[in-house]
Amino acid sequence: MEPVPRYLVNFSLRDLPCLQTDVLIIGSGIAGLFTALKLTPRRVIVTAKDRPEDCCTYLAQGGIAAAMDEEDSADLHTADTLAAGAGLGDPEAARVLAEEGPERIRELLEWGIAFDREEGRLALAREGAHSRRRVLHAGGDATGAVLWRGLFAKARATEGLQILSHTMVLDLLVEEGRCFGALVLLPDGSTAAVLAAATVLAGGGAGALYPVTTNPAGATGDGVAMAYRAGAEVADLEFYQFHPTALAHPGAAGLLITEAVRGEGAVLRNARGERFMPGYHPRAELAPRDVVARAIVSEMARTGEGRVYLDLKHLDPGWLECRFPTLVDTCRRAGLDPARHWLPVAPAAHYFMGGVRTDLKGRTILEGLYACGEVACTGAHGANRLGSNSLLEGLVFGGRVARELLNRPLKAPPCPPLEYRELGGEGPEEAAGDAVARLREIMGARVGLVREAGGLEEAACRIEEMWPLLYRGAAGRMGAEARNMLLLAALMVKAAAWRCESRGAHYRADFPAPDPAYAKHLVLARGREPREVPVRGFAREIKFPGGGGKYA
Repeated sequence: MEPVPRYLVNFSLRDLPCLQTDVLIIGSGIAGLFTALKLTPRRVIVTAKDRPEDCCTYLAQGGIAAAMDEEDSADLHTADTLAAGAGLGDPEAARVLAEEGPERIRELLEWGIAFDREEGRLALAREGAHSRRRVLHAGGDATGAVLWRGLFAKARATEGLQILSHTMVLDLLVEEGRCFGALVLLPDGSTAAVLAAATVLAGGGAGALYPVTTNPAGATGDGVAMAYRAGAEVADLEFYQFHPTALAHPGAAGLLITEAVRGEGAVLRNARGERFMPGYHPRAELAPRDVVARAIVSEMARTGEGRVYLDLKHLDPGWLECRFPTLVDTCRRAGLDPARHWLPVAPAAHYFMGGVRTDLKGRTILEGLYACGEVACTGAHGANRLGSNSLLEGLVFGGRVARELLNRPLKAPPCPPLEYRELGGEGPEEAAGDAVARLREIMGARVGLVREAGGLEEAACRIEEMWPLLYRGAAGRMGAEARNMLLLAALMVKAAAWRCESRGAHYRADFPAPDPAYAKHLVLARGREPREVPVRGFAREIKFPGGGGKYA
């Protein structure tokens, strides 16, 4: 891979307006808001690239997994998480997620978040690859929106917590291994600096790299890209999860249909009307997401149709409208009635298991830089995330980041007068838009659900042709997003080409079986050789640059 410039834009801190705060949080989803709320009474700035609600959290339907029932346990939840992770999940990270989840749920209840109830008890649903009913939901299938609105209302009422909307973070300000804050693009198009004693990445994933995604348009992988440029480690970038059931209908492509409907009895049928999942996995429609998604692609290829169908017609219409109001409303607006029609579905890019590598306290190898939520990689999800563990991850590890920051003095040394002048003149916006369109076509065709060496080599060559874009300064948001997407696509292709096996969400047609030799993580960092790290102890193995000691 060609050298990667350090920043997206030329700048001098001496010439920029500066905001100062104790903690800068990049992202306004569940991970960012929960971290911010737990940091009271610290001064906190939260940035949102668009409106604060334009995040993956707000779109989440199914629910949030936690062992809240007397017939469930953290041990069972941990086991299910590790089983879904296909041998690559870090046992300690998965246990932290499962053990601390119930306490975070109780905290939300104390804050007034209204989860659905049945006969006075928390309503618990079952989803694919869960051995128990443990998925809490709110508003039927509007869980993310209900949680987000509750957290946002509390954030707006919290003194010392400021939310900057329509503010895109361009790059992290780092000198000699320490993060001092970030460069931001303000709503008026000007650049400023936000200086902070601690900076927390919580900006979500990168679904916009693909032609069809369940993510919002702003999910362009900015956090992972800027962390890589700054010198942080990134890991597991070959693992991108495709949700099996997104609507495949004109005007509604990519709209998620929660897998909770399959947990309640919906079945998948191919274009011939045949139910096919029992032939692919003993759990049928409740198999792990990667299994269901690949089975759908296989049936699409077998029948020559670009979709399969989700059959809910045998479910009670009144109950369906009460339990899944978002689904019913979405379908009706698209001219479909779940009680009368099979719903056309196909897989769509959904969740990034890879990300910025952290320990179990959210710390990266850069002093003062933390990460939590989808942008981070603790190893908890392994090669494939268990359904409804994503909102939980934001709560558990966001809470851990906040606890770490509250337990230490937040006093950073003065930020040095950073300056960067190595980029050429700004490129035209048209070039950035063209690059994004080409990247999506490449990623969808060659780095999607099914990969093979020839396709990955072609993807690498086509991405390299666009590399000169990185050496010109970014002109505005589109230019910055295009450069982030280009860098991240190159890293994902590199990781996918290295992993010559099939495991979890990464499927190689030329290596269709798992290989024990690849029961390890690939860790990448700018300017350093790739590292291969064992599964066990992954979250504790983090090393500082220069051969420093491990985190305790």
